Amino acid sequence: MTALSARPQYPFDVRRADVWRIALPASIAFITEPLVGLVDIVVIGRLGDAGLLGGLVLGALVFDIIFSLAYFLRIGTAGLVAQAIGSRDPREGLLHVSRAILLGVGIGVLMIALAAPILWLSTALLAPEAGASAALADYFNWRIWSAPFSLINYALLGWFYGRAAAKTGMALQILLHGIDITLSIWFVHGLGWGVPGAAIATVVGQIVAASLGIALLLRHYGGFGAVLRRIEPGELRDAVAVKRMFGLSRDLMIRSAALMGAYAWFAAQGSRMGEVALSANAILLNLLMVAGYFMDGIAQAAEQLTGKAVGANWRPAYERAYGLSMQLGLLLAVGLGLLWYLSGPWVIGFMTTNKAVRDYALAYLPIAVLCALTFMPAFIYDGILIGSTLNTTMRNGMVVSLVVFLVAALTLQPAFGNWGLWGAMHAWFLARGAIYWWALERRKAGLFAPAH
Repeated sequence: MTALSARPQYPFDVRRADVWRIALPASIAFITEPLVGLVDIVVIGRLGDAGLLGGLVLGALVFDIIFSLAYFLRIGTAGLVAQAIGSRDPREGLLHVSRAILLGVGIGVLMIALAAPILWLSTALLAPEAGASAALADYFNWRIWSAPFSLINYALLGWFYGRAAAKTGMALQILLHGIDITLSIWFVHGLGWGVPGAAIATVVGQIVAASLGIALLLRHYGGFGAVLRRIEPGELRDAVAVKRMFGLSRDLMIRSAALMGAYAWFAAQGSRMGEVALSANAILLNLLMVAGYFMDGIAQAAEQLTGKAVGANWRPAYERAYGLSMQLGLLLAVGLGLLWYLSGPWVIGFMTTNKAVRDYALAYLPIAVLCALTFMPAFIYDGILIGSTLNTTMRNGMVVSLVVFLVAALTLQPAFGNWGLWGAMHAWFLARGAIYWWALERRKAGLFAPAH
């Protein structure tokens, strides 16, 4: 967005309470997602088979990667809806979420159609050993059926968070993952379904959440008939709006591909070091994801408030949201790091009964914990850039930082082994934060037009 013409201004203030009002429910909602992964790891890990655990971890990673390519359906929709709210045009939010839902269904069906080649490529790239490979296939072939519903949920969450309805988004996520966790325990240990049971539990949770989310969306606008009356024929195909959405989608897809490319490289290198290293790194990485999803709550608040400020054409609110988000992010990062370090030995011991995996994970706990500090700026800038719809800035920064990560990994891992691999992760986080800061300082003024 650039200051090409005069726009009206809608002044508003941003307080710490405004940040926490969005961040706390969003953090609780987001934290349920990695908790599902942790529960699945515990459920399968306590079977004592490193191959099954490794296959589950790789299967979850595959879906993290392919779904991340459509993650723009949440983060892009949230930014666009927040700007619509700021410009006092909530009807535009309905059009944004409607386009996102239709696109999500189409992408999900395409993923199902391409399931076989996706699984083949994933297995070839991740190179699991025989036991892990079989478990990966079992998990993938069931969970792929969740694709359309998962992407509908992305679009719906974007709409809820863009409207600052964080408590509703939180409730939906808790419902989704509560179902997933409960059924995973029952299916795996109660019914003895093994790895497929964990995948089937995820499918059921996504279907229930998508159904309820659509019902809430329709109720907000007065029902299905009222929604149809609000949308003029051809509006969903509006050339300018669709071009903007696809431009945003393209850039966020590239950004997500680069993001997950780094995580996939990390996992693949762990896989090549053996099932013990793979499983131990996966446990630490899942703990990192837990910390990251807490941080995502602050990023979500930054996204909504900066997006609203851009839509309202009010720079003081933007600067205030920017500063408060960074301050609260630093406070949260220090707290998360201390909690992770102090609870790490107990959590790792609970997550797996395999002594070799436990010992390996404990050895690398200190360097993993430092990620709580090094990833903080990158996470907060993600939210600010999305709210500002500076999608090209985010895309380019992620691609450049991926190059930094790969260079660091290729340099450090041969010399220092797994220590070097984790060191490369730190280099990646720090590079992202530095690039985003530099780029945002150059682009910030262009976000706001002169008033009428």
